[in-house]
Order: sequence, then C-alpha cells, then structure tokens
Amino acid sequence: MSISSLELTEDDRKLIELARSIVDANTDGEHGIYTMGAAVRAVDGSMYGGINLYHFLGGPCAELVALGHARASGARELTTIVAVGNHGRGPVGPCGRDRQILFDYHPGIRVILPTEKGLRSVRITDLMPLAARWTPDEGTQEFDPSLFE
Repeated sequence: MSISSLELTEDDRKLIELARSIVDANTDGEHGIYTMGAAVRAVDGSMYGGINLYHFLGGPCAELVALGHARASGARELTTIVAVGNHGRGPVGPCGRDRQILFDYHPGIRVILPTEKGLRSVRITDLMPLAARWTPDEGTQEFDPSLFE
C-alpha cells in the first residue's frame, strides 16, 4: 500500500506552531516527558488546541482534547490535526486509539507527522489500512474499500 503524503502548507506550519505554543506554555515541568500539545484545523480555517492530561491509568491524549475543544466550539468538519511533544520533540504521529477515533469521526482528516521525507501530512485512511469504521448506531461496520480511494 502506498501512502499519499503532501508537503506542508503555510497553514500546516501555523497549526504546528499553535500546538507547539500550547505544549511549551503548559508542559508538566522539566520532568513532563509525556506532555503533548495538539491543534486541529476546521474547514473554515479556525484552529483549536488541546493538551493531554497524563496519568498512569491513561488519560485523554492531546489530540482528543483538541477534537473536544473544536466540537465544543461548534466545529464539525475538520481538515488537519497535529500533535507536538514538549521539550522540542516536535510533531509525532497519533497513537492507535487516536487513529481509530480520527478515522471514525473524521475519515477525510489529514495528520501531520514525521515521515521518511520529513514532516508531511497524510490521510488518516493511510494510517489505518483495512480499517473498519465504528458508529454508535451500527457498531463496527464491514470493511469499505471506497474509504481508501
């Protein structure tokens, strides 16, 4: 399977900077090795941020907090998301749980992450090969190859 990655746009760089500013301003001190900031962009260009709440039992990832922020602000159609680590770690890819949630709620979203070609944006569908969508009404759906075209 070939992954379709795109070079970053100026808007992508602004999204990264928002996530970076959130994590830099709110990191868990010098030992906050798990602190992540995230930012998501809506179709109208609005950006929403979030930061994770690390806890040894688990906790909401920064991407999920950013998705909640966007939704609470009325944004329903999202185009791009990025997560950035504290202490200059830069953008990182989403965990498996975040990938599934992004795929279920926003199957057309692009994710900014490091690739062999540097930072690029990729479709969430490229990060979820052969994935099956889940909905509250119908549960797990059969694999739909049209989502990957």
